[in-house]
Amino acid sequence: MARDFIAAMKHRRSYYALKSKSPVSDEKIIEILDQALMYVPSALNSQSTRMVLLLGENHKRLWNLTKETLRKIVPADAFQKTEEKIDRSFASGYGTVLFFEDIAVVEQLQAEYPTYAQNFPNWSEQTSGMHQFAVWTMLEDVGFGVSLQHYNPLIDEAVTKEWNINPKWRLIGEMPFGIPAEKPDGKTFRPLTERLLVFK
Repeated sequence: MARDFIAAMKHRRSYYALKSKSPVSDEKIIEILDQALMYVPSALNSQSTRMVLLLGENHKRLWNLTKETLRKIVPADAFQKTEEKIDRSFASGYGTVLFFEDIAVVEQLQAEYPTYAQNFPNWSEQTSGMHQFAVWTMLEDVGFGVSLQHYNPLIDEAVTKEWNINPKWRLIGEMPFGIPAEKPDGKTFRPLTERLLVFK
C-alpha cells in the first residue's frame, strides 16, 4: 500500500480476529523484518534486538504450546475462554514474530560503560519497542492485521527449548499477524493538551 509514514502510523491498530492468509509473499515478510533490524535505532548502535519468524506449522506450534502452558495455571472453568481467544485471535493467523533482546549484548555494554550500567536494560527495552512498532506498522501497511501479545515469561522456557533459542535471548513479545477477519475496535484519544508541553 506504501502509505506515507504518518498515514501508516494512523492506520496501525490491534486486530483480534485473523485469517491464515497473506497478501504478500513470505519473502516480503522477511524483507520487512530485515529492514527493521537494519535501520531501527538502538542505544550505542548495540543492535541488541533479535527476531524469530514462525510460519506454517511452527506458528501453530507456538500457540498450542501457549495454550498448554496456560492450561496448567488457568482455572478450568476459565480456560475455555482463554483457549477461544488464542484460537480465534492468534493461532488463526498466518504467522507470528517473536521479539527478543540479546542479554549478552546488554551485559557487554554494562561492562564497557559501568557509569551507565543501570541504564542499559531500559535502553534495551526501548530498542525492542521501536522494532515492534516498526514491524507492526510495516506489516499492517502491506495488508496484515496485527496485534502484540505478552505471554512471556510464562512461555519463555518452552519457546527456548522448542526452537533451540540462545538462552541469552530474552523474550519480549509475540506478534501474531494474518488477514483481518473483522474491523478493529474504535480508538479513543486523551487530549493532547494533557500530553504535550510546548515552550517557545
